[in-house]
Amino acid sequence: MQYDPANAFVTPVALLAPADAPALTLRTMTAADEAEWDEVRARNASWLDPWESNDPMRRRLVTFPQWIRMQRRDERAGAAIVFVIMFEGRIVGQISLGAVMLGAMRCGIVGYWIAHDYAGRGFTPLAVAMLADWALHDPDGPNLHRIEIDILPENERSRRVVQKVSAKYEGVRRKYMFINGKWRDHESYSLLAEDAPDGFARRFLDDTPGERVSSLS
Repeated sequence: MQYDPANAFVTPVALLAPADAPALTLRTMTAADEAEWDEVRARNASWLDPWESNDPMRRRLVTFPQWIRMQRRDERAGAAIVFVIMFEGRIVGQISLGAVMLGAMRCGIVGYWIAHDYAGRGFTPLAVAMLADWALHDPDGPNLHRIEIDILPENERSRRVVQKVSAKYEGVRRKYMFINGKWRDHESYSLLAEDAPDGFARRFLDDTPGERVSSLS
């Protein structure tokens, strides 16, 4: 991928949740995150491994410093961006926007995970809504028209996330992604820029009054 100043993401990025939401921050990753990120992933291995995607053609593992260099390259190309989800100064998850296409399509694909200790608190749908606001509405974002979320049919927690952000179901993609050693069908959901003209985080918070997000997944 080559650097394209017209398409490059303006980084580093730090996205803050609205004042009346849990104090999440989404920020781009750095090499300094290695020890903490590795610890969170290791501690949550059994929780996350069933949903883990990978490249069946990659024969060598990528080191963390190599991954960070790949992220910077993808950001310069405007192709993908990865954020850690921060809460109270700690990494509690990750969310990414990948497979970005511009031109007539202006779309991308969102992926995410949350640590087990922080599941069920509304952090994941809030993070998705914050990312959607940046990707679809923010002048400093890629100004996409559509983002897609694809989930395994049996992943009920992820289905609750797409429901909480009011993503629209679009059908099943056959053998769509390589997950945990197999090509797996995925349900596909989408958010369009015009779905929430006043903001996706604002819509999510307004749709969850009373208990707010503290008891949601």
